[in-house]
Amino acid sequence: MKGDFMRKRILTAMAGVGLLAAAGFTSAAGASSAGTASHKPSSTTREGTVGAADLLAKVKSCSQISNGKYRTDSETSATVPVCGKNGAVFWKADLDVDCDGQRTSKCNEDTDPWFLPDTAFHQSDGKPLRADSLPYVVVPSSSSIWNYSSAGIKGGGVVAVIYNNKVEYAVVGDTGPDKIIGEASYATAKALGINPDPENGGADSGVTYILFKNSKASPIESHSKAVSLGDSLAKKFLQDN
Repeated sequence: MKGDFMRKRILTAMAGVGLLAAAGFTSAAGASSAGTASHKPSSTTREGTVGAADLLAKVKSCSQISNGKYRTDSETSATVPVCGKNGAVFWKADLDVDCDGQRTSKCNEDTDPWFLPDTAFHQSDGKPLRADSLPYVVVPSSSSIWNYSSAGIKGGGVVAVIYNNKVEYAVVGDTGPDKIIGEASYATAKALGINPDPENGGADSGVTYILFKNSKASPIESHSKAVSLGDSLAKKFLQDN
């Protein structure tokens, strides 16, 4: 649940060590060169039976459902719309790493200067989600731009996250700034082969998020439930015109 001021702190830190000029992408606050380095996914097994290329072909065009567009970081222009199609919403953005939730050896105040010990949505036992083991996605807090809950998106909703020809199923687990989009948990980044370091990891671009409306993995902390439900919803998404 990182706010704009936290992302500005990232910009300041990056500029101070001269990395900003090397970013090269339209997102001025994108990950450092270390953040875009290729990391091996935690598993080479494809999740589900639906391929990345098939899903990407389905979201080539955008029927915009948001009232405006989002920034990928606090100092970039607003260029990312939320689109709707076939019982899903989707957007194409970067991936900033969210390490919020339960304190672990990988996600804590020492590893993440902007760490928050809570998530918007909680496990079935009431505890915050665990970012280093559960693939989850952050949605923008409701605003005049877009209200995720009114669009049929809820905590635990299933998401297909696509990057570098790999599909990772995740859940809606946290909310973020109301004008910024493109954030997912440490576990999501790692599974996609993206540097999961919350301070200098992430991906500058090329990440597609497909959120299936009115879906819910139960319990929210069960990744296998998200994969099973996500695979069936992805198949239906492809079949619908």
